Amino acid sequence: MASQAMKITLERIALFQFTPAHCAQARAMLGWSVEELALEAGVSLDAIQRFEAKRDVLDVTRLALAYRFESEGLVFFPGFAPGRGMNVKGTTPNPVGRADFAMVE
Repeated sequence: MASQAMKITLERIALFQFTPAHCAQARAMLGWSVEELALEAGVSLDAIQRFEAKRDVLDVTRLALAYRFESEGLVFFPGFAPGRGMNVKGTTPNPVGRADFAMVE
């Protein structure tokens, strides 16, 4: 089991790598509307629209979005469009099950 420090480090990496452009590109790759992503990730429609407009959202909201896309096998690297990972099914297959999910907008 990862230590708390490792968990925080991995979350910081995910936050750095996942951008508003990635969110819109990943939705397009999966054929999801903003409404579908909101339902899939358990995040408010308004929060997704704010994030994609490059406005502030909570880190936990960004993580829920990134982890939901990762559960579909997508990977994110700064400066590149999302890609499909090999044998990657994500670190959080069910963002709703996260201990900090109640903080999502």
